[in-house]
Order: sequence, then C-alpha cells, then structure tokens
Amino acid sequence: MKPTTIRKKMLYAASQHLQSKQLGSHLSKDLKEKYHCSSMRVIEGDSVKVLRGEFKGIEGKVTRVSTEKRGIAIEGIKREKLKGGNVDIYIHPSNVIITSLNLEDKWRQSRLEGQKPKTAKVTSSPENKETKPKEQKEAKKEKPKETKNESKSDDKKDKSKNEKKGTK
Repeated sequence: MKPTTIRKKMLYAASQHLQSKQLGSHLSKDLKEKYHCSSMRVIEGDSVKVLRGEFKGIEGKVTRVSTEKRGIAIEGIKREKLKGGNVDIYIHPSNVIITSLNLEDKWRQSRLEGQKPKTAKVTSSPENKETKPKEQKEAKKEKPKETKNESKSDDKKDKSKNEKKGTK
C-alpha cells in the first residue's frame, strides 16, 4: 500500500482528540518571543493571516473551528452560492499564522505564561556550590553506622519475648 493511502486512512480514522490536535498553527515572531512557544491550537477569536492558497495575504479573526472539516473559517473569506447567500470557506490551520491570541480562556493564558525559555536556566552562585558539599560531608560523618546491627538485635529480643508469651 502507498504511504499516502495509509496516511489518508489514519487521518480519516483518527479519534476526536487527535483531530483536534491537528488544528494547530505557528505563532508570529512577536508572539514567539513573548510566550516562548512556536505553535498553538487555533481557537475562535484568534487573529490570523493566510500564508498560502487563493486567499493569501488576508488577515481576519477566526469565526469558527471545525474538527470535522479540519479547517478554520475566517472573517471576510466567503464564497457565494449559486442560489444566493454566502458560505464560509474552511482553510487548514497549517496555511495560516496566528498574529494575536484570544486570551479570554484563563487556562490557556496561564499555560502560555507558564512556559519559560529553555535557555534561561537559574544558575546558583559559586558560594552556594561551595557550601552544599561541605554540609553533606558533615551530615554523612554524623550518621552512626551501627544502626543496622542494633536494629537486628532489637528484633531478636522482640521475637524471643513473643515466643515466651506464646508458650505460657
């Protein structure tokens, strides 16, 4: 079987949560620097810019997200029907870039703010590095090594007392 056929079957048979994950799009450079995240799932209220296809260059807000059609409907992108009226055109999220985020959802906002840059790691000062090993060495010296032997002898005494009680 051809790989494209297998891929199409996997997309068709994918469960609802996997279809939802496929509706992600890249963030603009400003948002990448601000949130330290390269991509995000598109939701209603996000502003996007179309990068590919017939409607290239058009910017607008997302009015609808459809997991069944695997696309997003954007304000200003409609097609006229033969009998009259307008219909939304669904564009795949991989062909758009998110220019501004809808942060009404508290969970989404906290998740974005919680993301920290990978390069910014907290480094401890040299003073802290020197004091920690010394404290650990002193703590190791203070621990008595005979605790195992004492506990074994205590166990033997308890067993002998229990045996004497059981026989009486």
